[in-house]
Amino acid sequence: MEYQIKQYALEPGALEIQYIEEYFGEFPRRKTAAEIIERLHDRESLILMAEAPLPDDPSGALVPVSYKVVHEIRHDESVPKLRDLVDRLTGPVTFDGRRILYSWIGATRRDWRGQGHFRALTEESEVWALAAGFEEVVVKTKNRYYDMRAVLAQLHFNVIKHEPNVADSAESKVYLSKLLPAELTRRHRSVRTVVYSE
Repeated sequence: MEYQIKQYALEPGALEIQYIEEYFGEFPRRKTAAEIIERLHDRESLILMAEAPLPDDPSGALVPVSYKVVHEIRHDESVPKLRDLVDRLTGPVTFDGRRILYSWIGATRRDWRGQGHFRALTEESEVWALAAGFEEVVVKTKNRYYDMRAVLAQLHFNVIKHEPNVADSAESKVYLSKLLPAELTRRHRSVRTVVYSE
């Protein structure tokens, strides 16, 4: 299977994500385009969207089915949420003098899950990150996102920190990391076609 991926500039990408997140009922709160733009406007980032045809549409029109947003994270972050993340990961991750990429948000629409779309987006983001000079990718998730954790395990992300939630273990936080050696692209399995949105 060949995956169709579109790379977006910031503002149109933020609007597309705001639209597609309406299809994710399990998210307690959806991101707005304004939040995405505010987070990404002054940092290197990548917005990717996988597209696929609707199963019963004879026209073959493509619809967005999965998305992923990654961005740089710095040792001297001033954004409170990112400052907190850097503080939690300092030790397992060396930030000073290194380019670290944060896998921020992403998901796949329910009817298209298990078909490799998110994996293809993650592989494409790694190719981009390596070319941009990033040395490591970090991601934060929760214990209850079993499908996401499975994809990250297949992509050789390692658990570097676990923060238990005593009241509900499903809500425990899991932090993962992957170094970006040059040979990583040889381990990628998906065939991808990437176009750039205007």
